[in-house]
Amino acid sequence: MNHFGRIARIVVAAGLTGYILWRSDPSAVAAAAAGVDWHWVGVAVLLVLVDRALMAYRWVALLCTIESDRRPPLGPLMRVFFVSTFVGTFLPASVGGDIVRSYSLTRLNVDAGDAVASVLMDRLLGVASVFLMALAGLALAQDLSENAAIVGGLVVTAAACAATLLLIFSPRAAALVSFLPFATVRRAGAKVVDSIRKYAAHSPQLLAVLGCSIAVQALRVFQAFYLGRSLGIDAPLAAYFAFIPLILLIMLLPITINGLGTSQAAFVWFFARVGVASAAAFALSVLFVALGVVGNLPGALLYAAGSGESDARATTP
Repeated sequence: MNHFGRIARIVVAAGLTGYILWRSDPSAVAAAAAGVDWHWVGVAVLLVLVDRALMAYRWVALLCTIESDRRPPLGPLMRVFFVSTFVGTFLPASVGGDIVRSYSLTRLNVDAGDAVASVLMDRLLGVASVFLMALAGLALAQDLSENAAIVGGLVVTAAACAATLLLIFSPRAAALVSFLPFATVRRAGAKVVDSIRKYAAHSPQLLAVLGCSIAVQALRVFQAFYLGRSLGIDAPLAAYFAFIPLILLIMLLPITINGLGTSQAAFVWFFARVGVASAAAFALSVLFVALGVVGNLPGALLYAAGSGESDARATTP
């Protein structure tokens, strides 16, 4: 990401967060935050540790296309995963973290096409799980299906998931890579597509990873619910199942850093539908983003120690 783009995203994040805070009344937000019940926050922290473990497992499971004798040991893989999630905290929509993970995996002697394919599949199956949860959520809040922006976002998400399935299972769709501009781009694209198509022989693993991803999204709903409980928000659990997957899709938009600003706007807008005051919803959004940062702290420790990088250097010929 270039310097201008990084600054623009920081400005958008700060401006949008500041505007939503101003609209929510800073003194009311402070009052809501001051009454936090840390016991419920502790429950949410325990759940985020479980979801990080599941996220690490699903990525390792997606390395099934790599021959066992070429697959890196579990220890270095875990370090790559956690360090990349930490780095992704400061980059737009975790895209930067995905790039770091792919690059770090190549330094563990994994083919570049296989490395990129594993990260892409991890990301896309994660998005697919959010999409499925969002569809289920619409059944709980059917009035949301009348919102054109929400429906449009879900249609785009569905199209991306369908395109990935075609790349995996349709040779004709995979052949479209030959129409990419520039020979270098075509070669790189063909390499990644060839690696993605290997997953056609690993349908059980893909289904297992999708199931794992759905479990991760359910855990995030419960995390938000318990954070809401800590703030005294009495919205029903069904509201969280209806709103959180849609909020997560909004947070994935690469327009700010780590979903700052967009998450605050989304929480305030959605939870107003069930009578939650904007100050409490804003405080909930901040806790939810902070909880994600807490889940990335193991990667921060590994990053500070330099463990992942030293492992990568040690295994590079």
